[in-house]
Amino acid sequence: MNLLDANDRLGQYPDSWYAATADPLSEFDQLRGEHRADVCVVGAGFTGLSAALHLAESGFKVALLDAHRVGFGASGRNGGQLGTGQRMDQDDLLKLMGDGVGDQLWQLAEDAKDTVKSLIKDHKIDCYLRPGVADIGLSRKQMDELHHYADFLENRYGYTQIDKLDHSATEDLCPSPRYYGGILDHGAAHLHPLRFALGLAQAAIKAGVKIYEKTRVQEITRGSKPQVKTENGIVHCSHVVIACNGYLGGLEPKVARRVMPINNFIAATEPLGSEASRVLTKDVAVADTKFVVNYFRLSHDGRLLFGGGENYSYHFPNNIAETVRKPMAEIFPHLADVKIDYAWGGTLGLTVRRMPYLARLEPNILSASGYSGHGVGTATHAGKMMALAINGAAGGFEIMSKVPAVRFPGGNRLRSPLLVLAMSWYALRDRLGL
Repeated sequence: MNLLDANDRLGQYPDSWYAATADPLSEFDQLRGEHRADVCVVGAGFTGLSAALHLAESGFKVALLDAHRVGFGASGRNGGQLGTGQRMDQDDLLKLMGDGVGDQLWQLAEDAKDTVKSLIKDHKIDCYLRPGVADIGLSRKQMDELHHYADFLENRYGYTQIDKLDHSATEDLCPSPRYYGGILDHGAAHLHPLRFALGLAQAAIKAGVKIYEKTRVQEITRGSKPQVKTENGIVHCSHVVIACNGYLGGLEPKVARRVMPINNFIAATEPLGSEASRVLTKDVAVADTKFVVNYFRLSHDGRLLFGGGENYSYHFPNNIAETVRKPMAEIFPHLADVKIDYAWGGTLGLTVRRMPYLARLEPNILSASGYSGHGVGTATHAGKMMALAINGAAGGFEIMSKVPAVRFPGGNRLRSPLLVLAMSWYALRDRLGL
């Protein structure tokens, strides 16, 4: 079974709050017959859209293919948080990679945030970009660790945009009985991800990108002149960018062995009115320190957008709303019976180390995926770095590709059960407060 088919209808966005509050683009044609391009990009999420846009702005002729619609996958369904740093904590990255590469990875992460903010500004994308993301712990120990991390970033990199929140300040920001203390990062941000993706698509079209939807790639033939074969057509090109993330399937086995699809879920409540102040008192996003993280924010129309719960099978649960309601009620008991107007799932790409997997599969075939829940900035930046690499400036791409990519143990048959076992252990640790 292919994840492109498991939970969605061909060419239709999920019934999400994002889809309900976005301005849809007219459908693009399906690829039919033979076409030629300098670069063929597979996947029209943040990575592929960014790659296509930056390539077209540099003068390349670009064909962008998607099996469903622009922004259909995780790019149009996620929590919308534009976080600071890489997915792995910076001090851990320094231990893994050493000071030289580790410091370069920090700068690339800062470039990722700047890239998103600049694209929104330059192309006038109306996606409700707002500053502020809080990371909040459930215990004094977790609060102290977050405060220590803020001190580390300030001392090593001069990053001074983080406020340390004690227990009282945390209650003032987020009046949940579950949280103890944390940090508020004013350099991070949150946005409407589907509106951002659609804005990137409009910018790409203006730059000359040819977009094809409902166009599933079946095979990529290697060589000096690769061929990207679809159900009803073929693209002859000089370079290929693979940007499929959790929806890659069996298209590229080397990537699939290192990037595993998992499903995550979000619910949007009814507008909360005056009750909104019992969730958040500022227009910021929140992520907590649980291994299976809870993340949330208030929408521009006063709803709680709450992400929580995940699974590792092909299929979403039958009742996504109730799946999300359970962790939501743990954080906000007073919302245990609140009406949920929208609930949806999405598939993202996970790696063992939670760092993205960027690889040059052939001299003229590049791939980026495995953003592990940190994709708003990282995926957009990965697309830009692949565009730069094709244009002869591969520095950033090569640095990211130095992070060792570990295969998931167990092969295709056993890796899901092994991951379930590991996640169950971490979920137990969450419940025990360890």
